[in-house]
Amino acid sequence: MRILLVSDLHYTLPQLDWIVRVAPSFGLVVLAGDSLDISSPVSLDAQTVVILRYLSLLQAAGRVVVSSGNHDLTGPDAQGEQAALWLAEARAAGVPTDGDSLLIGDTLVTICPWWDGPQGRMALEAQLAADALRRPARWVWVYHWPPLGSPTCWTGRRHYGDADIGGWIAMYQPDMVLTGHVHEPPFKPDGAWADRIGNTWVFNAGRQIGPVPAHIEIDLDTGSAVWKSMMGLEEMRLTDTERPARTVF
Repeated sequence: MRILLVSDLHYTLPQLDWIVRVAPSFGLVVLAGDSLDISSPVSLDAQTVVILRYLSLLQAAGRVVVSSGNHDLTGPDAQGEQAALWLAEARAAGVPTDGDSLLIGDTLVTICPWWDGPQGRMALEAQLAADALRRPARWVWVYHWPPLGSPTCWTGRRHYGDADIGGWIAMYQPDMVLTGHVHEPPFKPDGAWADRIGNTWVFNAGRQIGPVPAHIEIDLDTGSAVWKSMMGLEEMRLTDTERPARTVF
């Protein structure tokens, strides 16, 4: 199975058009958060209508999963914590999203929400614990924020990562965590698009301008991963024991 990882599209419609065009070439398209943009002059209500339409196009082209990011939050949930309420409509249309899991052959994909408080955190912990009990040969998480201390969260000035996911990675050792949120790491000399933490690969494609998003293509059958951006192409093997050396600087 080939996986296309993109994140932080921030309502960039030409990039979404490109994803729709290439989607049939992949067994799974992963949108790892921040599909919306709170700084856009377009209202969030209008943005959600458009993004839901794109999700339906991607669903028609093949499999797609979408997780929330901080820009995707549109109001309080039943616990009073901010959530991407609009993604409930995507789920109703058959698109796996926050809190869902998708089993494709021997690969379990756990889709984690951007949690905003203790109730959301507890729900995510319960989701991970439940999926750990039915873990097949391969376990993949979609989680918007890379772990603190990883070069996949390096901004060029500081590590801007999530302090919680590192503990969950240490506990469960998933095979891969597909992230985003921090735009700069792949474009900085001390940053990275891929990092090895124990037995886990963490991926972050970063964000770029233009009609084609920075993206990562993961081929589970050949055991390879390729990062493609305006800076060129970098590749690695999933059997590697260390993150790939940077070649673009």
